[in-house]
Amino acid sequence: MGTWRKTKRKLFQYNLIPPKRWRPVAIVLVASIFGLGLYTLKLSNAASYLSDDPQACVNCHVMTPQYITWTHSSHREVAHCNDCHVPHDNVLNKYYFKASDGLYHSTIFTLRAEPQVIKARKASINVIQNNCIRCHQDQVTDAKLMDMVADHQHKRTDRLCWECHREVPHGKTRSLSSVGHQIEPIRAHAPPDLEVIPNWLKETMKQEKQK
Repeated sequence: MGTWRKTKRKLFQYNLIPPKRWRPVAIVLVASIFGLGLYTLKLSNAASYLSDDPQACVNCHVMTPQYITWTHSSHREVAHCNDCHVPHDNVLNKYYFKASDGLYHSTIFTLRAEPQVIKARKASINVIQNNCIRCHQDQVTDAKLMDMVADHQHKRTDRLCWECHREVPHGKTRSLSSVGHQIEPIRAHAPPDLEVIPNWLKETMKQEKQK
């Protein structure tokens, strides 16, 4: 009880507890803010961003072109969004970058300020380039040439990889208006009872089997 009294005294000392007549209003206000915060977290499916699931990136529908072009690329089988777009030097840096980049993306999306063609910012460019080199180290630098050609490694890693590999992994088409949805359901947008095969086709297939 003594600890609670000391805590209460501190709260009153720094005016963190409102006067008695304002307490009901303050309780309602704090509860409303807390409830709206929980609702926002639920609506945005915030917990999914802690995972490496690529479909978490399309919770925000403006990233659908990036997701669809990735699913049609060779990288689909070997690398997910986080493998390329977040740093991998340590866990703290990884989630700090995810949080700061995600906050920027959510702000732009909420303000409806996203451009038609989404481009990586400077910080993201550095991370993507480092991850390209990290995964393709053997292809980027040739051990046999490092002793024979001056500045071989520097010349191979100083340029951005996509100066040459322009269509990896998102292809030529990246604008919001030029790439539609694909047949694979995107969980964030599709109703839970959505089925890829339409009912009429199921019936036709069933009739064909019965013949």
